[in-house]
Amino acid sequence: MQIVTVVAALVGAYLLGSIPVGLLIVRLVRGRDIRYWFSGRTGGTNVMRMAGFWSGLFTTLTDVGKGFLAVWLGRSLIEGSVWVVIAAGLLAIVGHNYSIFLVQFKEGRLHFHGGAGGATTTGASMGLWLPSVLIITPIAFIFAYGVGYASLATISIALTATLIFLWRAIAQVGPWAYVVFGVLAEGLLLWALRPNIGRLLRGEERLIGWRARRGGR
Repeated sequence: MQIVTVVAALVGAYLLGSIPVGLLIVRLVRGRDIRYWFSGRTGGTNVMRMAGFWSGLFTTLTDVGKGFLAVWLGRSLIEGSVWVVIAAGLLAIVGHNYSIFLVQFKEGRLHFHGGAGGATTTGASMGLWLPSVLIITPIAFIFAYGVGYASLATISIALTATLIFLWRAIAQVGPWAYVVFGVLAEGLLLWALRPNIGRLLRGEERLIGWRARRGGR
């Protein structure tokens, strides 16, 4: 019976992460399929480009909630199993980035669509240790609107979470297993952001924040 509960928790976490809130919001507000505009992702940044600030903010907060609820689900169903909780958080990120609800069959292969996973990683980190959001959010904001790159902000989220959990583990106030979550989450974000990293290296990444308003100067 325990294995059934574990499978249910993990499948539930993936399906929760897979809910394409950004796609639904843009269809409702603009009547368009966000997969074919700008970055093609369903996260808050691309929704903001398509449907405005409030739609992007709502999408971001909802995506954060998906990660938080996935961790809560894992902890509630499998009490005392830190690895199931971590796996639930990671599967929510995988679901967000590669949604089962957005699968397309093109050129003889399956294509999954979704976001880059930053907001869902924030939510999962909150589920592991709630105050982490008070550190993760301002750092991501600095990278997004200070440095001017949404991709760097996304990368910073899992990196900051890893450092938080590492510090807590060294201080013996948190499990080392949470550090594993941070490292694997960073890997998922970097994999999803491969095109952005390439553009960053070429100096072609799209600017946001004050630098975008000043034309990158």
